[in-house]
Amino acid sequence: MSKLAIVATIKTVPGKRDEYLAFLKAHGKRCLATEPGTLQFEILVPHEEADTVMLYEVYASPEAFQTHWNGTSIQQMKQEAAGRSAISADGMVRPCPAPTAIEAGNGR
Repeated sequence: MSKLAIVATIKTVPGKRDEYLAFLKAHGKRCLATEPGTLQFEILVPHEEADTVMLYEVYASPEAFQTHWNGTSIQQMKQEAAGRSAISADGMVRPCPAPTAIEAGNGR
């Protein structure tokens, strides 16, 4: 079964990125600790976009991603962040499957 990589962009309410990052970091740690199919969970903070967060996530399979997406950690993060308006109305998480990776040395 092939791995699945996700690249997501999240727009936060102006000035709320750091608040949202606290919830997101805790979520990432929980996922790596409790979801065997979550292989990598990286949080990227673009310097030129003060209200943007990007995620790079790798899952053992598409099924592992579905387990993550419907899992308890993401529900906990949503509950903890509820009512804090950290994500802008048009900044919902938009996961986009990443293109298939080319093995090093075989990129022709």
